[in-house]
Amino acid sequence: MKKNHAGLKTQRHIKLTLTYLLLIVMVVVIVYPLLWTIGASFNPGNSLVSTSLIPKNPTLSHYTRLFANEGTLFYGQWYLNSLKISFFTMLLSLIFVSMTAYSFSRFRFTGRKNGLMLFLLLQMIPQFSALIAIFVLAQMLGLINSHWLLILIYVGGQIPMNTYLLKGYFDSIPLDLDESAKIDGASNSRIFWQILIPLSRPMLAVVAMNGFTGPLGDFALSSVLLRNPEYYTLPIGLYKLVTDKMGASYTTFAAGAILISIPIALVFVSLQKHFVSGLTAGGTKG
Repeated sequence: MKKNHAGLKTQRHIKLTLTYLLLIVMVVVIVYPLLWTIGASFNPGNSLVSTSLIPKNPTLSHYTRLFANEGTLFYGQWYLNSLKISFFTMLLSLIFVSMTAYSFSRFRFTGRKNGLMLFLLLQMIPQFSALIAIFVLAQMLGLINSHWLLILIYVGGQIPMNTYLLKGYFDSIPLDLDESAKIDGASNSRIFWQILIPLSRPMLAVVAMNGFTGPLGDFALSSVLLRNPEYYTLPIGLYKLVTDKMGASYTTFAAGAILISIPIALVFVSLQKHFVSGLTAGGTKG
C-alpha cells in the first residue's frame, strides 16, 4: 500500500511539474514579444536592428511623433476612428445578436432549423472572401470611406457566431421562468429585457468583447473601403507607417501598437467580473 501511495504521489508531482513548465513556456511565448515591443517603442532611431529589450537611452519621441500630425501621419484621428467603429460595432452586435438568439431559442417557426444551418455555414466563410462584392457595393452606393458601412459589415459578421453562443446560453435558462412571467401578464419583450438579458450578462460580455476587439484587429475589410488617410483605422495607418519607402519607422509602429492595447485592456478589465461569473455559471447550469 505504501509503495502504491508513493507511486501515485510521484506521478502527481510529475504531472504538476509538467503543468507548471507548460504554463511557464506559454507565459514566455506571450509576454516576451510584448516586452520586446514595449522596449522597441522607447528605443531611439527607426530600425529594429539596433533596438534592445531594455533601451540604453530611452526616449518618448516616438509617442510624441504619433500625435504631431506629420505629413500623412494622423494617429490621433485614426485612434478616434477605430474607437468609434469598435464601440458602435459592439453596441449594434449586442442588440442584434441578443434579439436573434432570443428568437431562435424561445420561438418555433418555419425555417428555424434552416436558419440555424445557414448561420453555421456562414461561420465557415470568412468575410474577406467577399471583398470584391463589398467594394463594388460601396462604389455603387457612394459609400467609399464610410465608417458606417464598415460598421454594418462588421456587425453582420458578428451575428452568426455570437448568435450560436448566446442561443446556447438562453437554452440553459429554464423555460419555467418565461411561463411564470407570462402567467403574471408579462409580454415577450418584457421577458426578454427584464429576465433573460440580466441573467445572460456573462455571455453578453463575451459578445461585447468580440464586437469591440474585432474591428481593432481587422485590416482586410477596412483597407478596401477606407482610401483617404484621415478615414483610416489604426491597422491601416500603422501598416502604411512601416511600408513607407521614404520613412518607414518600426519603432514608431511599436509605440502605436502599444497604445492600441489600452482600450482593449480597459474593456477587458471592465467586463472581467462577468467573464468569471460566466465560467462559474457554466459549471452549474443544466
